[in-house]
Amino acid sequence: MMALLQKLAPHQQTALLFIALLSTLVLLSCSSFLMSLRESESTDEAVMARRRRWHHELRMLWLGASIFWAAWVSGPVGATVLFGVLSFLALREFITLLHTRRGDHRSLLLAFFVLLPLQYLVVGLREFNLFTVLIPVYSFLAIPVVSALAGDPRNFLERNAKIQWGIMVCIYGLSHAPALLLLDMPSYSGRGAFLLFFLVIVVSGGHLAEERAATWLRRRPLARHVDRDFSMRAWWAGVLGAALLGAALFWITPFNVWQAMLMAAAAAGAGSFGALVMEALKRDAGVRYWGNQSSITGAVGLLDRIAVLCFSAPVFFHSVRWYFRWAS
Repeated sequence: MMALLQKLAPHQQTALLFIALLSTLVLLSCSSFLMSLRESESTDEAVMARRRRWHHELRMLWLGASIFWAAWVSGPVGATVLFGVLSFLALREFITLLHTRRGDHRSLLLAFFVLLPLQYLVVGLREFNLFTVLIPVYSFLAIPVVSALAGDPRNFLERNAKIQWGIMVCIYGLSHAPALLLLDMPSYSGRGAFLLFFLVIVVSGGHLAEERAATWLRRRPLARHVDRDFSMRAWWAGVLGAALLGAALFWITPFNVWQAMLMAAAAAGAGSFGALVMEALKRDAGVRYWGNQSSITGAVGLLDRIAVLCFSAPVFFHSVRWYFRWAS
C-alpha cells in the first residue's frame, strides 16, 4: 500500500488524502445524526451540553477540511489570498466585540488596510525572515505612534494592547498556515499541502480528545474563572491524542514517527493554551462566544473555530523550519 502511494504524484496523493478525509467526516456526521435522533427526547442538561460540544467540534473538523481543500485547489497564491480574507474577517470580529474609541480609527485603518495585506504579500513572496518580524517588531512600534498622533490619551495602553493582540492572533498567527504551503524544502517539494493537512488534523484531533477527556476524567480546573473545563489532565490527554494521531500520519510528512509525534504534540499543546487565552479574552469582553452578537455586530463566530489554529500554526511552522535547517 505504502509503495503504491509513493508511486503517485504529489497532487494525486493529496487528492487521495482529501477523499479519505471527506469519507471519514461523512461517516462521523452520519453517526452524529443517528445519535442525535436517539437522544432527541432527552432533557438531561449534561447530555444536551455534550451534544452541543460534539457538534461544535464536528463543525471545526468540517471547517478545517474545507479550508484545506480550498487551499489545495487554489494553489499557493489562492491559499494566501484565502487565509488573508479569513484574517480580515477574524480581525473584524475581534475588534467589533472590544471597545474602541474615535482615536483608534487611524490605528485600525493601518491594521486592516496596510499591515494585513503587507503581511500576506510578504508570505506570498516567501520573504520568511521579514515575515516573522514584520508584525512583532515594526507593527508593534507603528500602532502606538499612530494612536498617539490621534491625540487621545484615555486608556491609551489598554486600547493599543487590544489592537496589537488582535493583530498578533488574527493576522500574524493565521498567516503561518499558508506559509507552510510555500516552504521550499529539499526532498519534500510540492508537498506543502500535506503539512497543512497534518497541522489541521492533529490540532483538531487533539482538541477533540481534550474535550472528551474533560468530560470523562475527574478534573481540577486550573483557571477556574476563565474556563472550568480546562485542566492539566485534559490538556495532557489532548496532547497525547494529537501525538498518537501525528504518529499515525507520519508517512505524509518528512518526519519519522517520533519526530511527527513531537511536532503534533507541540502544535496541539500550543493550540490548547491558545484556546484558553481566547477564552480569557471572551470573559474580559463579556461574551460567551465570539459570534453570539451576530445580529448586531456581524460577528459570526469565526474566531471560535480558528483560534486554536492561530496559536498552533506559528509553533508548527517554525518547528518545521528549524527541522529542515537542522536536517540539511
